[in-house]
Amino acid sequence: MKFKNQYLIGIAIGAIVLFIDVAVFMDTQWFIPLIVVAVTIGWMQIWIDFFIQNQKQKEIETRFLDFVRNLTGAIKSGMPVSRSIIHISRIDYGALTPFIRKLGHQVEWAIPVHKALLFFSNSTKNDVIKRSISTVIEAEQSGGNMEDVLESITASLIEIKKIKEERRARIHAQVLQSYIIFFIFIGVMIVIQNMLVPYLIGSGEEGSLFSGLNTGALTGSTTSRAPSIVMTAEIKYNSLSSFVLSLTKWFSSLTGVFMMLTLIQGFFAGVIVGKLSEGDIIAGLKHSMILMTISFFIMTLFAVG
Repeated sequence: MKFKNQYLIGIAIGAIVLFIDVAVFMDTQWFIPLIVVAVTIGWMQIWIDFFIQNQKQKEIETRFLDFVRNLTGAIKSGMPVSRSIIHISRIDYGALTPFIRKLGHQVEWAIPVHKALLFFSNSTKNDVIKRSISTVIEAEQSGGNMEDVLESITASLIEIKKIKEERRARIHAQVLQSYIIFFIFIGVMIVIQNMLVPYLIGSGEEGSLFSGLNTGALTGSTTSRAPSIVMTAEIKYNSLSSFVLSLTKWFSSLTGVFMMLTLIQGFFAGVIVGKLSEGDIIAGLKHSMILMTISFFIMTLFAVG
């Protein structure tokens, strides 16, 4: 993907939200959640274009099957390969249409068929199309029967499409379950962080588990107290050194630990969901970014200050 000027609009809006956040909500519980909102607005257009491009690639792969079918039918009718390509290039193939039209023009301008097909496959940037066109080019150069090759490719593409659709249908329920389980996990973390841990710390102050650990009866030494539990730590923005030091303390606090747990859970849950549903790590990173953004926003919003 190339950087577009329209991305600057989202980045500018995100910067404005960030400026308002620093100026107005600096000492409130909304400060960090609004940072998440500002960052999300900043890169949202980029991610939306990324998702649109992925959907476009799926449509290209699907419409390529129609192209191969039409090409096979044209060749069976008795037309040579070059004439067949020119003839079917006038058909609408959705997202694949610009590439097909360019292929037809190149063949019409007397560019060799194998070179035009190679340019076509490289321009689509689709692995399935590249593999299929590579097979067609080898058959065309070796003098093989193009009808049989195209029919074989058509059958292979249909089988691949069926496998992907079946996998997507089987995994759909598991994807939904994974999202539900993740939100339940966040809910449990919020309850533990905001209710259970403060209750235990409050009980410890009255002399129970968290008040200290008497080891003298076991070791013969004097009574020693366990280190106090830090619920959260204030992040300071006075200078870079104070920010790094306070951020380190925040990470070692219970709030920071719970935050890291949810982010780790969101990252790996997203990778697994994407890999199972679409068979692609990149798709998994898409789910990971969604889950991590949601978890960071919710955990910072409901954090005990």
